[in-house]
Amino acid sequence: MSTTQAVPRDIARAVPRTVVLFEGRSDSLAFIALARRRDLGIDALELVDLDGITNLRKALTALRAESDAPRILGLYDAAEGDYVAKILVDVGVIADGASPSDAGFYGCERDLEDEVIAAAGPELVLDTLAARGELARFQVFQGQPAQRERTIDEQLHRFAGTAAGRKARFSADVIDALPLERMPRPLVDLLDAALRRS
Repeated sequence: MSTTQAVPRDIARAVPRTVVLFEGRSDSLAFIALARRRDLGIDALELVDLDGITNLRKALTALRAESDAPRILGLYDAAEGDYVAKILVDVGVIADGASPSDAGFYGCERDLEDEVIAAAGPELVLDTLAARGELARFQVFQGQPAQRERTIDEQLHRFAGTAAGRKARFSADVIDALPLERMPRPLVDLLDAALRRS
């Protein structure tokens, strides 16, 4: 992951600059965790947290206006799929009717936390909560009246978002424990696309 730094002009031409956009910090931390688990260097990538998908248009417009416009990829939640597609069409990244994935924008089924829980299964997620000292908190959470009728997957998903620090680390913690062959497909596709040189 790079911050802005001086790069020799001939190297800058040889290696296209790649920017990867994320809705928020939790998604970028999971991306970093996956790269680390796969032993893949991502120092050349610029990772940008949008602080909400509503900032996508502004970010894309600014990046595409640069004199040496980068290759831009991203990750988004399924509920935002139509919005993301519209923005990508509006700013000229894809043609009307094309899929965001054609331009390297990958959608999670619900969100990344949901993808991670489905890939890991409840037991592995509970192990990661235990490792962080949060299993007892989760068990108290499960006992709340609003949670009792929900499945454990739904409870875990809701619990992941109940505290800012927990949400930021939740997916990355599970990625750190998840077998490589079970990694969430949108995250794998994004990492592969980001490291692919065209």
